[in-house]
Amino acid sequence: MNAKPLKAPRLPTEHSWRRHVHTILDGGKNDWLSRSIHVLLVALVVASVGAVILQSVPEYDENYDKFFQFIENISVSIFTLEFALRLWTAPEHTPYASQSALRARISFMKSGGAIIDLVSVLPFYLSIFVSTDLRVLLLLRLLRFFKLARYSSGMRTIIAVLEAEKRALLASGLILFGVVLFAAAAMHLAEHEAQPDKFDSIPAAMWWAIVTITTLGYGDVTPITLAGRLIASATMVMGYVMLGLPVGIVATAFAEEIHRREFVVTWGMIARVPLFRSLGATEIAEIMRYLRAQSVPKDTLIVRRGEIAHSMYFIAEGAVEIDLPNQRIHLGEGQFFGEVSVLKQTLRSGNVRTTQPTKLLILDAYDLRTIMIRNPKIGDAIQETAQNRSELKPKNQQGDMIAAELEPLTDLIPGKDRDQ
Repeated sequence: MNAKPLKAPRLPTEHSWRRHVHTILDGGKNDWLSRSIHVLLVALVVASVGAVILQSVPEYDENYDKFFQFIENISVSIFTLEFALRLWTAPEHTPYASQSALRARISFMKSGGAIIDLVSVLPFYLSIFVSTDLRVLLLLRLLRFFKLARYSSGMRTIIAVLEAEKRALLASGLILFGVVLFAAAAMHLAEHEAQPDKFDSIPAAMWWAIVTITTLGYGDVTPITLAGRLIASATMVMGYVMLGLPVGIVATAFAEEIHRREFVVTWGMIARVPLFRSLGATEIAEIMRYLRAQSVPKDTLIVRRGEIAHSMYFIAEGAVEIDLPNQRIHLGEGQFFGEVSVLKQTLRSGNVRTTQPTKLLILDAYDLRTIMIRNPKIGDAIQETAQNRSELKPKNQQGDMIAAELEPLTDLIPGKDRDQ
């Protein structure tokens, strides 16, 4: 009997290596390697920025110049490697997944994060080839501080809040500029004869208006006429109102964002869910608007059998166990449960409990239906997944479904006919 030749093990392809590196850099993994790399990068950012600050002190610069240079060399070497790897793995980034490798890398180079990465190492190479003002290079090196936004969920949340409220902030900024303009014009009319050297034009009066509205009040320019003082009083009151407007917008939006989710939902988290793997960047961005996040400790009951279904769940990290009447199903990262119960408005058919610390992405019933109405492609994907589940073996199931729940969902998806 002839023995079958042993097959050589498949070597990882460039694509698989690229995806693996991207997952580590993007924070998509929570293993020791990914955590160690992120801790190293954060430590280098802090050390390099601290070295730049201390180097500006003449005494420290003279005594510890070699040490500061060593930190700079190490930081630039690792930051350059990081930038090269991020550029290489750009085609794996979800927003650029539909583009060619070249276009994906060009799109990445235009992003804010890539620009900060590039500018943070540029001073080192400029100092080698170009003779320039060292103070300018010092300022550019301090931009490395903003690299922390990539590793800080809090800073990413603030950026997300500013992005979400940009229209309201722009509107409040325009109103603030309008108040400055009219206050300066009024003060120019009231004071230009009494103080021609300070209020001879509206642009000159705008300095006074800005200082007054921001409540700084340097005192270098003050009105002396009765009309000017009345205008100044009204301007100071308006300053409190106008400065409170953008602060209130940001504070309210930030509090809502923190309340809505306990950790920042990233592109990588959404893209790892099989249901959304084939969707484009636009569809994933649509889903991210509605998801809220929750961190759940080990051995916590998430769903109780017999209760009304209000939400469906995606597992970003960790694992859960579904206790059905006749079997137990274990679900891990990227899998989901509870969607059919939500869509069909049936009671939960099993208990769901975490088997380890777990991060869940939660989509409420109303938001799920909204997504399906706005994007029938997502509705088709949910319908196809639910219909296929009735043929899966228990070990492959991804939800707390029972046979009665696995009915066609065409009546819930816009544009679908029941007889299809």
